[in-house]
Amino acid sequence: MAGSDFLLNYLPILIFLGLAGILGTLFLLLPMVLAPKAPDTEKLSTYECGFEAFDDSRMKFDVQFYIVAILFIIVDLDVAFLFPWAVVMFNPELGADRGFQIFAFWSMFVFLAVFFIGFMYEWKKGALEWR
Repeated sequence: MAGSDFLLNYLPILIFLGLAGILGTLFLLLPMVLAPKAPDTEKLSTYECGFEAFDDSRMKFDVQFYIVAILFIIVDLDVAFLFPWAVVMFNPELGADRGFQIFAFWSMFVFLAVFFIGFMYEWKKGALEWR
């Protein structure tokens, strides 16, 4: 009897896995059935980063695409550091003593200040302007 109670605790997980499998399969198969199939040469052509994919490999291209990608990664990492910090900092059950909270606050302030200074530098240099 105790074993069945133990296994009954895992029933919601099994239901969740079953629903996830059914929905995942449904979302993969449904577009194959319902989506219109009218391919043309333009739709089937390869497109990469704003320039033709099958051109001369030594042609000049705009590095703006890569700068935007790098800035996106930097902002993404900033949020990745900020979110767990905010959860621990502002949750009284997870937070540490008062001295640690003050240290954590000023550490994040310095981190965000360096990020903001770098962002302003990029803005002044025109890296965010699309030419």
